[in-house]
Amino acid sequence: MFLGEFSCLGVFYLLLWRERRRPEPGPAPSSQPFSSLLFLPPALCDMTGTSIMYVALNMTSASSFQMLRGSVIVFTGLLSVAFLGRRLELSQWLGIAATIVGLVLVGLADLRGDHGQKHKLSEVITGDLLIVMAQVIVAIQMVLEEKFVYKHDVHPLQAVGTEGFFGFVILALLLVPMYYIPAGGFSGNPRRALEDALDAFCQVGHRPLIALALLGNVGSIAFFNFAGVSVTKELSATTRMVLDSLRTLVVWAVSLAVGWESFHGLQVLGFGVLLAGTALYNGLHRPLLARLARGSAAEREGLLQGDRGAINSES
Repeated sequence: MFLGEFSCLGVFYLLLWRERRRPEPGPAPSSQPFSSLLFLPPALCDMTGTSIMYVALNMTSASSFQMLRGSVIVFTGLLSVAFLGRRLELSQWLGIAATIVGLVLVGLADLRGDHGQKHKLSEVITGDLLIVMAQVIVAIQMVLEEKFVYKHDVHPLQAVGTEGFFGFVILALLLVPMYYIPAGGFSGNPRRALEDALDAFCQVGHRPLIALALLGNVGSIAFFNFAGVSVTKELSATTRMVLDSLRTLVVWAVSLAVGWESFHGLQVLGFGVLLAGTALYNGLHRPLLARLARGSAAEREGLLQGDRGAINSES
């Protein structure tokens, strides 16, 4: 993941070098100096939140994982009020409330669903709680990124690449002690260690399909995070989370289509409420209300046209 983000830094400096070689150089991708250490806290949040979510993904279903990630909108909105000084409108507070109701419905669907032999009920509950806890960390990351890219006018490629550099270096150093830490049944590698990088490289070397999947993962993560930070800079961190939550529908539909999960009506209801809360928070109701208002005004104007005056007018 961080290797994909780190690659954005190379693309940024390539664009910067190309811009400086032009006969009439335009504005540089980033003109304000800033300390790269500013993006160390977001990188730590990204690493911690992603690690917790990957652990939780082993305990619950992929669709519930994606749906419960929608709770990041709640935490991002609240942290934006606390640390960015943003004021939320009534519709946004209602959107947060609807999102919370949707999360409760999704959680109830997990409790009442048939988990079979794959997951125990205790594992599902733990996984769902870990996902929600991880969204607090992800929300902190989003708010920090929004604050830094606005204040220092940082190019999205540079922001993502800097975070990727810190995350890549930290995880590379952590692989050494993880290789010797026993994890028992929690681990899936032959040595039962917390992480076995040597075994991972061995598998990649013997299975080209894994290498191809890793390359695709690196490329998609690089583009995804660049697009995400661009949305954060041009719009807001909450809008980024709204767009990110739309992946839920695709993951859920694929899981149902291939038979990995069973259909549950309560989960459908929860997902619908989540989407409604997301749309309400992002102001998607405003164009509809404006169109209804224009339609009502046109009807009133049509009724008042003509030679006749109003019924209650004085003669």
